[in-house]
Amino acid sequence: MKVFPKTIPVFPLSGVIFFPKTNLPLNIFEERYIDLVNHAYSKDKFMGMVQSQKNGNDVYKVGCLGKISDLQKSKDGRILINLTGVTRFKILQEIKSSKLYREFKVDYKSFELDLQNSSGNLNTEKLMSKAKTFFKKNGLLLNWREFEKLDKNQRINTLSMISPVTNEEKQKLLESLTIEDKVETLENIISFYLHEVNFNNQTVQ
Repeated sequence: MKVFPKTIPVFPLSGVIFFPKTNLPLNIFEERYIDLVNHAYSKDKFMGMVQSQKNGNDVYKVGCLGKISDLQKSKDGRILINLTGVTRFKILQEIKSSKLYREFKVDYKSFELDLQNSSGNLNTEKLMSKAKTFFKKNGLLLNWREFEKLDKNQRINTLSMISPVTNEEKQKLLESLTIEDKVETLENIISFYLHEVNFNNQTVQ
């Protein structure tokens, strides 16, 4: 397995769930996160994204390591970056320091499959069919022809990231160990919403 930093700066953000092999554009304007990005970019370009929990400063235990693949500074002091997902991590403990941003000691062992490109004979046709119906019912436009040019892992991770489901459901998808688990979980979640629409004649919000 590739060697990644054991201690990483982490950007906790509610409602944004980041997956390996996806891209996340971020508009950074808070001083502490500008410091975080500048530090990460000057060091190894690695930073972590993790979802904040509803109560206080708590964060979920599983997040995603990203590498800054593009950085632009605006005249008004903001930093615009593109973060490319590398692998998930499990938080072991928070590191206390005088820095404005938070750092955590993390472990990657449970997510070695994130670094493999193979999705084997994984059949995603059923999921894709349901996803198209689900997106259409929610009034969401996606260029499916371009989307289907992505490899299977990218497709599943991107769907998991952008689907209009709850933050808790996205976190569950993030924590699914294998791509097969993720496909099954995502299909079950979408089926639940479609079932709600069909039987209650309501539009999913």
